[in-house]
Amino acid sequence: MNTENAFETHRSRLFGLAYRLLGSRSDAEDVVQDAWLRWRQADRASIRDPEAWLVTATTRLGIDRLRAAHTQRQHYVGPWLPEPLEIDETPGPGDRAELAEQVSLAFLAALERLGPEERAAFLLKEAFDYDYAQIASLLGQSQANCRQMVHRARERIQAGRPRFQVAPEQHRRLLERFMHAARVGDRSAIAALLSEDARLVSDGGGKAVAVIRPLLGAVRIARLFWAAYRRADPAVEWRMGTVNGEPAILRYRHGALAAVMVAVSDGDRISELLTVANPEKIGRAVTPASAGASW
Repeated sequence: MNTENAFETHRSRLFGLAYRLLGSRSDAEDVVQDAWLRWRQADRASIRDPEAWLVTATTRLGIDRLRAAHTQRQHYVGPWLPEPLEIDETPGPGDRAELAEQVSLAFLAALERLGPEERAAFLLKEAFDYDYAQIASLLGQSQANCRQMVHRARERIQAGRPRFQVAPEQHRRLLERFMHAARVGDRSAIAALLSEDARLVSDGGGKAVAVIRPLLGAVRIARLFWAAYRRADPAVEWRMGTVNGEPAILRYRHGALAAVMVAVSDGDRISELLTVANPEKIGRAVTPASAGASW
């Protein structure tokens, strides 16, 4: 197998790892490109396992970029949320539930609570089924340290997720009810659909109107949507769609997609709302037909 074919065999897997690590399509593409350049320059005659070599290179490049990104995001305007990978404006019953399970925006946002090496160890174990010996070798850590990192990561991820998994259709119906209530400015209905300690995070990146810090509490969030309704823009339209395979509210202005919103719920109440309105992040997302990624 020639150099290019060997790399292309694993490209989608490498991109999936890099995207989970970084929460950014553009950064993931850059990391995969850097891995390709290293692969071209490597002494491949001495490489026994090309896939392991490429995963190691991608992980280390991703960790380095993640460290740099954390520094850069200190200057980001408002909260930073992951960049959508796929936006489907016309979802049907065959929504990509498998994709949602692996790279939902809520899951990627939860990964932001982890340090770079902790995040890498968790993903290698949970998403790629590496054993601790492999993870330790890749990260240059002891197996005991890797076990501890993965254990801590699981606890931190689970702390922000519903206790029980919710059926996609049940979650979608709840989000549709929320969309209707928000669209007509029904403040009491909005509050009733939210858990008392609900959290709203909005990412405009200084390029779109957004709440510049997380908003906590059902009453405060309901008041925000009620106020938005009071000054409603007739050019704005709300529709249901999917983002990274999970149900989402898509907001359009003058026919152009302006924001996407996803939610975390237990099927009865919404505990978290995540809105991405940064036009650069939305513009880099693709439709499922052109995504071409294998997870």
